[in-house]
Amino acid sequence: MISRPAIDLHTHSTASDGTLSPAELVRAAADAGLDVVAITDHDTTAGWDAAVRALPPGLTLIRGAEISCRWHGVEPAVPLHLLAYLFDPDHPELVAELARVRLAREVRGERIVELLRADGVDISWPEIMAAAGGGTVGRPHIAAALIRAGLVATTTEAFGVDWLGERYRLPKEDVDVFRAVELIRAAGGVPVFAHPRATRRGRIVPDELIVELAAAGLAGLEADHEDHSPAEAAHVRALAAELGLLVTGSSDFHGTHKTVRLGAHTTAPEAYERIVAAASGVTGVASG
Repeated sequence: MISRPAIDLHTHSTASDGTLSPAELVRAAADAGLDVVAITDHDTTAGWDAAVRALPPGLTLIRGAEISCRWHGVEPAVPLHLLAYLFDPDHPELVAELARVRLAREVRGERIVELLRADGVDISWPEIMAAAGGGTVGRPHIAAALIRAGLVATTTEAFGVDWLGERYRLPKEDVDVFRAVELIRAAGGVPVFAHPRATRRGRIVPDELIVELAAAGLAGLEADHEDHSPAEAAHVRALAAELGLLVTGSSDFHGTHKTVRLGAHTTAPEAYERIVAAASGVTGVASG
């Protein structure tokens, strides 16, 4: 019996808020028994080249990004994420939007730290920036600073209501979700909606929006994910079948920032092949 390849299409490195470098990430993916892994750091392609250079034999790398988006159909607008696969990293309009979002993340992060310091919390923005090592800065970097300061024990605690989950949570500027789909497609990429029914993360968008996004070029939905209950995953699968969208499963691996392991959820080869066939930006990279 021929075994099916193990495919994980959602992981993060130190280029955003993961704890493994891109090189460490691809080596860990190979050690975990994966055949295909996607590097999908937040709003950046900065980890692509290092991941390609370190690619172990037998592993295929799918280059991508997780793009911070917002739907403005309600007030306040709902934040959401699109996974963009195999797009041209030099597409001018997409490059400009991602740069704008990364800057907005920095501005928000510094404002959050100012609020914390005003309340007597002794953490340092320059130290947080240094720890990020040039990666896209996010709330997990602030959470790590709170852990280092001994104020919380875990990232989960840092994201609780007393800290970054509510009391010190600020909105950031994101890409309009329809604009994001348009830009990803224009750059030859394939857009997939990340964890669309994860109610434990906060507000979710209605199915009617996903119908509209599918008509605008959305290619797929991420169903199997640590933050989806079995019922939520089943709902996503049914909606994808109704709309003719592909379905992915992924770990959303962040290293020690989360407990989920690489390959905890995987994508069927048929869905992976649809992504590869639909892309015209860059190709997957295979190492002998």
